[in-house]
Amino acid sequence: MRAHGPGKAPEAPLATLAKIKSAQRLVAVDRKAQALGLKPGMTLTDARARHPSLVTFDADARAEAETLSHIADWCRRFTPLAALDAPEGIILDVSGAAHLFGGETKLLTEIEAQLEAQGFHARAALAPTPEAAWALARFGTRQILPEDEKERRRVLGELPLAALRLDEKTIADLAQAGLRRIGDILLRPRAPIAARFGSTLHARLDALQGLTKSAISPRFEAPAYVAERRFLDCIMRREDIEATIASLAQDLALMLTRHGEGARRLEVNLFRVDGMVKHIETGTSRPLRDPQAIARLFRERIEAIGQTDETDPLDAGFGFDVIRLAALTVERKDQEQTGWDTSSCVNETADLAALIDRLGARLGLRRVTRLAFNDTHIPEFAVAAMPAAEGNRTSRAYHLQQPASNNFEANSNGVEKGLAQRPIRLLQHPEPIETIASVPDGPPLRFRWRRVMHEVTAIEGPERIAPEWWKNETALTRDYFRAEDSEGQRFWLFREGLFNRETARPRWFMHGFFA
Repeated sequence: MRAHGPGKAPEAPLATLAKIKSAQRLVAVDRKAQALGLKPGMTLTDARARHPSLVTFDADARAEAETLSHIADWCRRFTPLAALDAPEGIILDVSGAAHLFGGETKLLTEIEAQLEAQGFHARAALAPTPEAAWALARFGTRQILPEDEKERRRVLGELPLAALRLDEKTIADLAQAGLRRIGDILLRPRAPIAARFGSTLHARLDALQGLTKSAISPRFEAPAYVAERRFLDCIMRREDIEATIASLAQDLALMLTRHGEGARRLEVNLFRVDGMVKHIETGTSRPLRDPQAIARLFRERIEAIGQTDETDPLDAGFGFDVIRLAALTVERKDQEQTGWDTSSCVNETADLAALIDRLGARLGLRRVTRLAFNDTHIPEFAVAAMPAAEGNRTSRAYHLQQPASNNFEANSNGVEKGLAQRPIRLLQHPEPIETIASVPDGPPLRFRWRRVMHEVTAIEGPERIAPEWWKNETALTRDYFRAEDSEGQRFWLFREGLFNRETARPRWFMHGFFA
Protein backbone atom coordinates (compact mmCIF):
# COMPACT_ATOMS: atom_id res chain seq x y z
CA MET A 1 0.00 0.00 0.00
CA ARG A 2 1.25 3.52 -0.74
CA ALA A 3 1.82 4.95 2.68
CA HIS A 4 2.90 8.48 1.81
CA GLY A 5 4.26 10.67 -0.94
CA PRO A 6 7.90 10.46 -1.97
CA GLY A 7 10.11 12.00 0.65
CA LYS A 8 7.23 12.70 3.07
CA ALA A 9 6.55 10.83 6.28
CA PRO A 10 2.87 10.27 7.17
CA GLU A 11 1.65 12.42 10.06
CA ALA A 12 -1.14 10.02 11.08
CA PRO A 13 -1.65 6.26 10.72
CA LEU A 14 -3.36 5.29 7.47
CA ALA A 15 -5.62 2.38 6.56
CA THR A 16 -8.00 1.33 3.81
CA LEU A 17 -11.53 0.09 4.47
CA ALA A 18 -13.96 -2.37 2.92
CA LYS A 19 -17.31 -3.78 3.98
CA ILE A 20 -16.69 -7.36 5.11
CA LYS A 21 -19.29 -9.47 6.93
CA SER A 22 -21.64 -6.49 7.34
CA ALA A 23 -18.97 -4.40 9.05
CA GLN A 24 -16.40 -1.82 7.98
CA ARG A 25 -13.05 -3.52 8.43
CA LEU A 26 -9.42 -2.59 7.81
CA VAL A 27 -8.07 -4.09 4.62
CA ALA A 28 -4.53 -2.70 4.70
CA VAL A 29 -2.56 -0.57 7.15
CA ASP A 30 0.63 1.44 6.82
CA ARG A 31 3.77 0.99 8.87
CA LYS A 32 2.76 3.53 11.54
CA ALA A 33 -0.67 1.94 12.03
CA GLN A 34 0.95 -1.47 12.23
CA ALA A 35 3.32 -0.23 14.94
CA LEU A 36 0.30 0.95 16.93
CA GLY A 37 -1.17 -2.55 16.91
CA LEU A 38 -3.72 -2.11 14.12
CA LYS A 39 -4.12 -5.12 11.82
CA PRO A 40 -6.07 -5.98 8.66
CA GLY A 41 -9.44 -7.53 9.52
CA MET A 42 -10.01 -5.32 12.56
CA THR A 43 -13.32 -3.45 12.59
CA LEU A 44 -13.21 0.31 12.11
CA THR A 45 -14.99 0.81 15.45
CA ASP A 46 -12.29 -1.07 17.38
CA ALA A 47 -9.49 0.68 15.46
CA ARG A 48 -10.91 4.16 16.11
CA ALA A 49 -11.50 3.29 19.78
CA ARG A 50 -7.81 2.54 20.12
CA HIS A 51 -6.49 5.37 17.96
CA PRO A 52 -8.97 8.14 17.08
CA SER A 53 -6.37 9.81 14.83
CA LEU A 54 -6.55 6.95 12.31
CA VAL A 55 -7.09 8.21 8.75
CA THR A 56 -9.02 5.85 6.48
CA PHE A 57 -9.79 5.56 2.77
CA ASP A 58 -12.07 3.25 0.83
CA ALA A 59 -10.16 0.32 -0.62
CA ASP A 60 -9.88 0.29 -4.42
CA ALA A 61 -8.94 -3.23 -5.47
CA ARG A 62 -8.43 -2.30 -9.13
CA ALA A 63 -6.17 0.67 -8.36
CA GLU A 64 -4.18 -1.39 -5.86
CA ALA A 65 -3.71 -4.17 -8.43
CA GLU A 66 -2.52 -1.63 -11.02
CA THR A 67 -0.09 -0.12 -8.53
CA LEU A 68 1.27 -3.57 -7.70
CA SER A 69 1.70 -4.27 -11.42
CA HIS A 70 3.61 -1.00 -11.88
CA ILE A 71 5.91 -1.90 -8.99
CA ALA A 72 6.53 -5.36 -10.49
CA ASP A 73 7.33 -3.73 -13.82
CA TRP A 74 9.80 -1.40 -12.11
CA CYS A 75 11.40 -4.37 -10.31
CA ARG A 76 12.44 -5.76 -13.68
CA ARG A 77 15.45 -3.46 -13.37
CA PHE A 78 16.85 -6.11 -11.02
CA THR A 79 15.78 -9.21 -12.97
CA PRO A 80 13.54 -9.94 -15.96
CA LEU A 81 11.75 -12.63 -13.93
CA ALA A 82 9.24 -10.68 -11.83
CA ALA A 83 5.95 -12.23 -10.74
CA LEU A 84 2.94 -10.88 -8.87
CA ASP A 85 2.00 -12.32 -5.51
CA ALA A 86 -1.28 -10.52 -4.95
CA PRO A 87 -2.56 -8.71 -3.06
CA GLU A 88 0.65 -7.22 -1.60
CA GLY A 89 3.68 -9.14 -2.79
CA ILE A 90 6.13 -9.41 -5.66
CA ILE A 91 8.46 -12.34 -6.25
CA LEU A 92 11.77 -11.86 -8.06
CA ASP A 93 13.99 -14.65 -9.31
CA VAL A 94 17.46 -13.13 -8.77
CA SER A 95 19.43 -16.33 -9.30
CA GLY A 96 22.90 -15.32 -10.47
CA ALA A 97 22.08 -11.59 -10.40
CA ALA A 98 22.92 -10.55 -6.83
CA HIS A 99 26.63 -10.02 -7.59
CA LEU A 100 25.69 -7.34 -10.13
CA PHE A 101 24.48 -5.18 -7.22
CA GLY A 102 27.32 -5.84 -4.80
CA GLY A 103 25.93 -8.94 -3.10
CA GLU A 104 22.67 -10.14 -1.59
CA THR A 105 22.59 -7.69 1.31
CA LYS A 106 23.20 -4.66 -0.90
CA LEU A 107 20.58 -5.90 -3.36
CA LEU A 108 17.91 -6.06 -0.65
CA THR A 109 18.96 -2.69 0.72
CA GLU A 110 18.76 -1.07 -2.72
CA ILE A 111 15.29 -2.50 -3.41
CA GLU A 112 13.90 -1.25 -0.10
CA ALA A 113 15.62 2.15 -0.31
CA GLN A 114 14.45 2.91 -3.85
CA LEU A 115 10.87 1.86 -3.08
CA GLU A 116 10.98 3.98 0.08
CA ALA A 117 12.10 6.97 -2.01
CA GLN A 118 9.01 6.45 -4.18
CA GLY A 119 6.72 6.48 -1.13
CA PHE A 120 6.30 2.73 -0.60
CA HIS A 121 7.13 0.80 2.52
CA ALA A 122 8.56 -2.57 1.55
CA ARG A 123 10.36 -5.40 3.27
CA ALA A 124 12.46 -7.71 1.13
CA ALA A 125 13.83 -11.15 1.94
CA LEU A 126 16.01 -13.63 0.08
CA ALA A 127 15.68 -17.41 0.21
CA PRO A 128 16.11 -20.45 -2.05
CA THR A 129 12.33 -20.92 -2.40
CA PRO A 130 9.47 -18.45 -2.96
CA GLU A 131 7.69 -19.82 0.12
CA ALA A 132 10.67 -19.20 2.42
CA ALA A 133 11.21 -15.68 1.02
CA TRP A 134 7.50 -14.88 1.57
CA ALA A 135 7.69 -16.14 5.17
CA LEU A 136 10.89 -14.24 6.02
CA ALA A 137 9.61 -10.99 4.53
CA ARG A 138 6.48 -11.03 6.71
CA PHE A 139 7.43 -12.86 9.88
CA GLY A 140 11.20 -13.27 10.03
CA THR A 141 13.76 -11.29 11.97
CA ARG A 142 16.39 -11.99 9.31
CA GLN A 143 16.16 -11.08 5.65
CA ILE A 144 18.48 -13.70 4.21
CA LEU A 145 18.04 -17.40 4.92
CA PRO A 146 21.36 -18.92 6.10
CA GLU A 147 23.11 -21.48 3.92
CA ASP A 148 24.02 -23.72 6.86
CA GLU A 149 21.39 -26.46 7.13
CA LYS A 150 21.26 -26.48 10.92
CA GLU A 151 21.02 -22.69 11.17
CA ARG A 152 18.40 -22.64 8.40
CA ARG A 153 16.14 -25.07 10.29
CA ARG A 154 16.52 -22.95 13.41
CA VAL A 155 15.53 -19.73 11.60
CA LEU A 156 12.53 -21.38 9.93
CA GLY A 157 11.53 -23.09 13.18
CA GLU A 158 11.14 -19.72 14.94
CA LEU A 159 8.51 -18.55 12.42
CA PRO A 160 4.82 -18.71 13.38
CA LEU A 161 2.55 -21.19 11.62
CA ALA A 162 0.97 -18.27 9.74
CA ALA A 163 4.14 -18.30 7.64
CA LEU A 164 2.81 -21.47 6.00
CA ARG A 165 -0.21 -19.55 4.63
CA LEU A 166 -2.68 -21.70 6.54
CA ASP A 167 -6.25 -20.60 7.10
CA GLU A 168 -7.25 -19.08 10.44
CA LYS A 169 -9.25 -22.09 11.59
CA THR A 170 -6.34 -24.49 11.07
CA ILE A 171 -3.97 -22.13 12.89
CA ALA A 172 -6.44 -21.86 15.80
CA ASP A 173 -6.85 -25.66 15.97
CA LEU A 174 -3.07 -26.12 15.95
CA ALA A 175 -2.72 -23.55 18.72
CA GLN A 176 -5.20 -25.48 20.89
CA ALA A 177 -2.99 -28.53 20.40
CA GLY A 178 0.03 -26.53 21.59
CA LEU A 179 1.53 -26.06 18.13
CA ARG A 180 2.27 -22.40 17.46
CA ARG A 181 5.55 -22.30 15.57
CA ILE A 182 6.99 -24.19 12.63
CA GLY A 183 9.60 -25.73 14.93
CA ASP A 184 6.77 -27.39 16.86
CA ILE A 185 5.79 -29.25 13.69
CA LEU A 186 9.34 -30.17 12.71
CA LEU A 187 9.95 -31.94 16.03
CA ARG A 188 6.88 -34.18 15.84
CA PRO A 189 6.01 -37.26 13.74
CA ARG A 190 4.09 -36.50 10.57
CA ALA A 191 1.47 -39.23 10.63
CA PRO A 192 -0.56 -38.11 13.69
CA ILE A 193 -0.54 -34.44 12.60
CA ALA A 194 -1.50 -35.31 9.01
CA ALA A 195 -4.30 -37.56 10.23
CA ARG A 196 -5.81 -34.71 12.25
CA PHE A 197 -5.05 -31.62 10.16
CA GLY A 198 -4.66 -33.01 6.64
CA SER A 199 -1.75 -33.26 4.21
CA THR A 200 -1.71 -29.56 3.23
CA LEU A 201 0.26 -28.63 6.34
CA HIS A 202 3.26 -30.83 5.53
CA ALA A 203 3.07 -30.09 1.78
CA ARG A 204 3.59 -26.40 2.54
CA LEU A 205 6.25 -27.22 5.09
CA ASP A 206 8.19 -29.21 2.47
CA ALA A 207 7.90 -26.32 0.00
CA LEU A 208 9.17 -23.91 2.67
CA GLN A 209 12.26 -26.08 3.26
CA GLY A 210 12.90 -26.61 -0.45
CA LEU A 211 12.14 -30.35 -0.34
CA THR A 212 9.67 -29.81 -3.17
CA LYS A 213 10.26 -27.39 -6.02
CA SER A 214 7.81 -24.66 -6.95
CA ALA A 215 7.99 -22.23 -9.85
CA ILE A 216 6.86 -18.65 -10.26
CA SER A 217 4.89 -17.21 -13.19
CA PRO A 218 6.69 -14.07 -14.43
CA ARG A 219 4.50 -11.28 -15.79
CA PHE A 220 6.76 -10.99 -18.82
CA GLU A 221 8.59 -13.63 -20.78
CA ALA A 222 12.32 -13.54 -20.23
CA PRO A 223 14.03 -12.10 -23.35
CA ALA A 224 16.50 -14.18 -25.31
CA TYR A 225 19.26 -11.54 -25.09
CA VAL A 226 19.58 -8.41 -22.96
CA ALA A 227 22.01 -5.49 -22.90
CA GLU A 228 21.67 -2.65 -20.39
CA ARG A 229 23.33 0.47 -19.02
CA ARG A 230 23.07 1.87 -15.49
CA PHE A 231 23.82 5.50 -14.72
CA LEU A 232 24.92 7.15 -11.49
CA ASP A 233 23.67 10.48 -12.87
CA CYS A 234 20.32 10.15 -14.61
CA ILE A 235 20.05 11.05 -18.28
CA MET A 236 17.18 13.10 -19.70
CA ARG A 237 18.14 14.40 -23.15
CA ARG A 238 16.78 12.54 -26.15
CA GLU A 239 20.19 12.64 -27.84
CA ASP A 240 21.78 10.85 -24.87
CA ILE A 241 19.02 8.24 -24.81
CA GLU A 242 19.35 7.50 -28.53
CA ALA A 243 23.14 7.33 -28.20
CA THR A 244 22.74 4.82 -25.36
CA ILE A 245 20.37 2.71 -27.46
CA ALA A 246 22.92 2.74 -30.29
CA SER A 247 25.64 1.59 -27.89
CA LEU A 248 23.41 -1.15 -26.52
CA ALA A 249 22.66 -2.26 -30.08
CA GLN A 250 26.40 -2.87 -30.53
CA ASP A 251 26.46 -5.14 -27.47
CA LEU A 252 23.29 -6.95 -28.53
CA ALA A 253 24.65 -7.49 -32.06
CA LEU A 254 27.76 -9.18 -30.64
CA MET A 255 25.63 -11.62 -28.63
CA LEU A 256 23.40 -12.39 -31.62
CA THR A 257 26.40 -12.90 -33.92
CA ARG A 258 28.07 -15.21 -31.41
CA HIS A 259 24.99 -17.48 -31.43
CA GLY A 260 24.25 -17.17 -35.14
CA GLU A 261 20.84 -15.56 -34.61
CA GLY A 262 19.01 -12.37 -35.51
CA ALA A 263 16.28 -10.43 -33.71
CA ARG A 264 12.72 -10.30 -35.02
CA ARG A 265 11.17 -8.39 -32.10
CA LEU A 266 13.05 -5.80 -30.03
CA GLU A 267 12.16 -3.76 -26.97
CA VAL A 268 13.74 -0.85 -25.12
CA ASN A 269 12.89 -0.44 -21.42
CA LEU A 270 13.51 2.98 -19.86
CA PHE A 271 13.45 2.97 -16.04
CA ARG A 272 12.78 6.33 -14.42
CA VAL A 273 14.02 7.16 -10.95
CA ASP A 274 10.46 7.82 -9.75
CA GLY A 275 9.38 4.25 -10.51
CA MET A 276 7.77 4.76 -13.93
CA VAL A 277 8.85 2.46 -16.76
CA LYS A 278 8.47 3.20 -20.46
CA HIS A 279 8.45 0.45 -23.08
CA ILE A 280 9.22 0.99 -26.77
CA GLU A 281 8.83 -2.08 -28.97
CA THR A 282 9.50 -2.63 -32.66
CA GLY A 283 9.69 -5.58 -35.03
CA THR A 284 11.59 -6.53 -38.16
CA SER A 285 10.72 -8.26 -41.41
CA ARG A 286 13.80 -10.51 -41.26
CA PRO A 287 16.31 -11.62 -38.61
CA LEU A 288 18.36 -8.52 -37.82
CA ARG A 289 21.61 -7.95 -35.98
CA ASP A 290 22.96 -4.84 -37.67
CA PRO A 291 23.46 -2.35 -34.78
CA GLN A 292 23.02 0.70 -37.01
CA ALA A 293 19.75 -0.67 -38.39
CA ILE A 294 18.50 -1.47 -34.87
CA ALA A 295 19.31 2.06 -33.65
CA ARG A 296 17.64 3.56 -36.72
CA LEU A 297 14.46 1.54 -36.12
CA PHE A 298 14.12 2.90 -32.59
CA ARG A 299 14.74 6.46 -33.78
CA GLU A 300 11.90 5.98 -36.25
CA ARG A 301 9.72 4.47 -33.54
CA ILE A 302 10.35 7.34 -31.13
CA GLU A 303 9.55 9.88 -33.84
CA ALA A 304 6.35 8.01 -34.72
CA ILE A 305 5.24 8.01 -31.07
CA GLY A 306 5.93 11.75 -30.90
CA GLN A 307 3.73 12.39 -33.96
CA THR A 308 0.76 10.47 -32.54
CA ASP A 309 1.13 11.80 -28.97
CA GLU A 310 1.29 15.51 -28.18
CA THR A 311 3.37 14.83 -25.06
CA ASP A 312 7.07 13.99 -25.02
CA PRO A 313 7.40 10.43 -26.42
CA LEU A 314 10.14 9.66 -23.89
CA ASP A 315 8.86 11.74 -20.94
CA ALA A 316 12.08 11.47 -18.95
CA GLY A 317 10.62 13.14 -15.83
CA PHE A 318 13.46 13.32 -13.31
CA GLY A 319 15.60 11.15 -15.59
CA PHE A 320 16.35 7.53 -16.46
CA ASP A 321 18.90 5.61 -14.45
CA VAL A 322 18.59 2.27 -16.29
CA ILE A 323 18.12 1.65 -20.03
CA ARG A 324 17.75 -1.89 -21.32
CA LEU A 325 17.63 -3.24 -24.88
CA ALA A 326 16.21 -6.75 -25.25
CA ALA A 327 15.72 -9.16 -28.13
CA LEU A 328 12.33 -10.69 -27.34
CA THR A 329 12.10 -12.99 -30.37
CA VAL A 330 15.03 -14.34 -32.36
CA GLU A 331 15.53 -16.57 -35.40
CA ARG A 332 18.42 -18.38 -37.00
CA LYS A 333 20.57 -16.09 -39.18
CA ASP A 334 23.59 -17.44 -40.99
CA GLN A 335 26.49 -15.29 -42.10
CA GLU A 336 25.98 -13.62 -45.49
CA GLN A 337 28.68 -13.38 -48.14
CA THR A 338 29.41 -9.73 -48.76
CA GLY A 339 32.12 -10.03 -51.44
CA TRP A 340 32.59 -11.54 -54.94
CA ASP A 341 28.94 -10.88 -55.71
CA THR A 342 28.25 -8.21 -58.28
CA SER A 343 24.54 -8.97 -58.64
CA SER A 344 22.09 -6.43 -57.29
CA CYS A 345 19.53 -8.98 -56.08
CA VAL A 346 20.98 -9.23 -52.58
CA ASN A 347 21.16 -5.47 -52.18
CA GLU A 348 17.66 -4.98 -53.54
CA THR A 349 16.27 -7.56 -51.12
CA ALA A 350 18.08 -5.94 -48.20
CA ASP A 351 16.87 -2.48 -49.23
CA LEU A 352 13.28 -3.70 -49.44
CA ALA A 353 13.53 -5.34 -46.01
CA ALA A 354 15.00 -2.15 -44.56
CA LEU A 355 12.15 -0.12 -46.05
CA ILE A 356 9.57 -2.50 -44.57
CA ASP A 357 11.24 -2.23 -41.16
CA ARG A 358 11.29 1.58 -41.24
CA LEU A 359 7.65 1.80 -42.30
CA GLY A 360 6.77 -0.79 -39.66
CA ALA A 361 8.52 1.22 -36.97
CA ARG A 362 6.46 4.28 -37.86
CA LEU A 363 3.12 2.72 -38.75
CA GLY A 364 3.23 -0.70 -37.13
CA LEU A 365 4.35 -3.90 -38.87
CA ARG A 366 0.76 -5.16 -39.17
CA ARG A 367 -0.14 -2.12 -41.29
CA VAL A 368 2.61 -2.67 -43.86
CA THR A 369 1.15 -5.32 -46.16
CA ARG A 370 1.88 -7.05 -49.43
CA LEU A 371 -0.18 -9.26 -51.74
CA ALA A 372 0.36 -13.01 -51.52
CA PHE A 373 -1.15 -15.79 -53.58
CA ASN A 374 -3.82 -18.03 -52.11
CA ASP A 375 -4.22 -21.64 -53.15
CA THR A 376 -7.57 -21.15 -54.88
CA HIS A 377 -8.97 -20.84 -58.41
CA ILE A 378 -11.58 -18.21 -57.47
CA PRO A 379 -10.17 -14.89 -58.78
CA GLU A 380 -11.44 -12.61 -55.98
CA PHE A 381 -9.76 -14.86 -53.40
CA ALA A 382 -6.61 -15.60 -55.38
CA VAL A 383 -4.55 -12.97 -53.55
CA ALA A 384 -4.76 -11.64 -50.02
CA ALA A 385 -3.06 -8.84 -48.10
CA MET A 386 -0.68 -10.06 -45.42
CA PRO A 387 1.93 -8.33 -43.24
CA ALA A 388 5.02 -7.74 -45.34
CA ALA A 389 7.22 -8.64 -42.36
CA GLU A 390 5.99 -12.24 -42.38
CA GLY A 391 8.07 -13.02 -45.47
CA ASN A 392 7.11 -15.03 -48.52
CA ARG A 393 4.31 -17.46 -47.94
CA THR A 394 4.67 -20.76 -49.75
CA SER A 395 1.56 -21.11 -51.84
CA ARG A 396 1.08 -21.47 -55.56
CA ALA A 397 -0.78 -19.06 -57.80
CA TYR A 398 -4.08 -20.12 -59.26
CA HIS A 399 -4.07 -21.50 -62.81
CA LEU A 400 -7.32 -21.28 -64.74
CA GLN A 401 -8.15 -24.13 -67.08
CA GLN A 402 -9.52 -23.48 -70.58
CA PRO A 403 -10.94 -25.65 -73.37
CA ALA A 404 -8.31 -26.62 -75.93
CA SER A 405 -10.24 -24.87 -78.69
CA ASN A 406 -10.04 -21.51 -76.93
CA ASN A 407 -6.29 -21.08 -76.46
CA PHE A 408 -5.46 -17.39 -76.76
CA GLU A 409 -2.98 -16.34 -79.41
CA ALA A 410 -0.19 -13.89 -78.68
CA ASN A 411 -1.52 -10.35 -79.06
CA SER A 412 -0.30 -6.79 -78.90
CA ASN A 413 -0.28 -6.92 -75.08
CA GLY A 414 2.32 -9.68 -75.14
CA VAL A 415 0.04 -12.43 -73.82
CA GLU A 416 1.55 -15.73 -74.85
CA LYS A 417 -0.43 -18.58 -76.32
CA GLY A 418 -2.06 -20.81 -73.70
CA LEU A 419 -1.85 -18.29 -70.82
CA ALA A 420 -4.98 -16.72 -69.36
CA GLN A 421 -5.00 -12.94 -69.56
CA ARG A 422 -6.08 -11.14 -66.41
CA PRO A 423 -7.56 -7.63 -66.07
CA ILE A 424 -5.45 -4.85 -64.60
CA ARG A 425 -8.26 -3.97 -62.22
CA LEU A 426 -10.44 -6.47 -60.39
CA LEU A 427 -13.59 -5.49 -58.51
CA GLN A 428 -13.52 -6.42 -54.86
CA HIS A 429 -16.85 -8.22 -55.31
CA PRO A 430 -18.41 -9.20 -58.67
CA GLU A 431 -21.35 -6.93 -59.54
CA PRO A 432 -24.49 -8.29 -61.27
CA ILE A 433 -25.32 -7.08 -64.78
CA GLU A 434 -28.39 -7.38 -67.06
CA THR A 435 -27.63 -9.08 -70.39
CA ILE A 436 -29.33 -9.74 -73.73
CA ALA A 437 -28.08 -12.79 -75.67
CA SER A 438 -29.13 -14.58 -78.85
CA VAL A 439 -29.40 -17.94 -77.03
CA PRO A 440 -29.75 -18.62 -73.27
CA ASP A 441 -26.29 -20.15 -72.92
CA GLY A 442 -24.54 -17.83 -75.38
CA PRO A 443 -22.41 -14.73 -74.80
CA PRO A 444 -24.22 -11.39 -74.38
CA LEU A 445 -24.92 -9.02 -77.29
CA ARG A 446 -25.38 -6.11 -74.93
CA PHE A 447 -25.41 -5.62 -71.13
CA ARG A 448 -26.39 -3.00 -68.59
CA TRP A 449 -24.02 -2.23 -65.72
CA ARG A 450 -24.54 0.58 -63.23
CA ARG A 451 -27.46 1.90 -65.29
CA VAL A 452 -25.34 2.22 -68.46
CA MET A 453 -25.99 0.09 -71.57
CA HIS A 454 -22.96 -1.34 -73.40
CA GLU A 455 -23.07 -2.74 -76.95
CA VAL A 456 -20.73 -5.72 -77.31
CA THR A 457 -18.67 -5.57 -80.53
CA ALA A 458 -16.19 -8.37 -79.75
CA ILE A 459 -16.09 -11.15 -77.18
CA GLU A 460 -13.67 -13.97 -76.41
CA GLY A 461 -14.16 -17.04 -74.24
CA PRO A 462 -15.30 -18.93 -72.36
CA GLU A 463 -12.65 -19.67 -69.72
CA ARG A 464 -14.25 -22.11 -67.32
CA ILE A 465 -13.57 -22.19 -63.56
CA ALA A 466 -15.07 -25.13 -61.71
CA PRO A 467 -16.52 -24.48 -58.24
CA GLU A 468 -14.66 -25.49 -55.09
CA TRP A 469 -17.22 -28.11 -54.08
CA TRP A 470 -15.10 -29.23 -51.10
CA LYS A 471 -15.61 -25.78 -49.55
CA ASN A 472 -19.11 -24.88 -50.73
CA GLU A 473 -21.50 -27.50 -52.12
CA THR A 474 -23.86 -24.84 -53.50
CA ALA A 475 -21.20 -23.00 -55.55
CA LEU A 476 -21.74 -22.84 -59.33
CA THR A 477 -19.44 -23.09 -62.33
CA ARG A 478 -18.18 -19.83 -63.83
CA ASP A 479 -17.56 -19.13 -67.55
CA TYR A 480 -15.42 -16.01 -68.02
CA PHE A 481 -15.43 -13.83 -71.18
CA ARG A 482 -13.33 -10.90 -72.36
CA ALA A 483 -15.69 -8.41 -73.97
CA GLU A 484 -15.16 -5.12 -75.82
CA ASP A 485 -17.93 -2.54 -76.32
CA SER A 486 -18.54 -0.01 -79.11
CA GLU A 487 -16.47 2.63 -77.28
CA GLY A 488 -13.40 0.40 -77.03
CA GLN A 489 -13.79 -0.40 -73.33
CA ARG A 490 -12.76 -3.94 -72.39
CA PHE A 491 -14.45 -5.89 -69.61
CA TRP A 492 -14.08 -9.19 -67.83
CA LEU A 493 -17.53 -10.84 -67.49
CA PHE A 494 -18.62 -14.21 -66.26
CA ARG A 495 -21.74 -16.34 -66.35
CA GLU A 496 -22.52 -18.17 -63.13
CA GLY A 497 -24.14 -21.59 -63.48
CA LEU A 498 -24.36 -24.05 -66.38
CA PHE A 499 -27.63 -23.71 -68.31
CA ASN A 500 -30.10 -26.57 -67.59
CA ARG A 501 -27.42 -28.44 -65.63
CA GLU A 502 -26.80 -26.33 -62.53
CA THR A 503 -29.52 -23.72 -62.94
CA ALA A 504 -32.38 -22.80 -65.27
CA ARG A 505 -31.44 -19.09 -65.23
CA PRO A 506 -27.71 -18.39 -65.24
CA ARG A 507 -26.67 -14.98 -63.90
CA TRP A 508 -24.08 -12.61 -65.34
CA PHE A 509 -21.55 -10.52 -63.41
CA MET A 510 -18.95 -7.82 -64.05
CA HIS A 511 -15.63 -8.71 -62.46
CA GLY A 512 -12.85 -6.56 -63.92
CA PHE A 513 -11.47 -4.21 -66.58
CA PHE A 514 -8.66 -4.41 -69.12
CA ALA A 515 -6.51 -1.54 -70.33
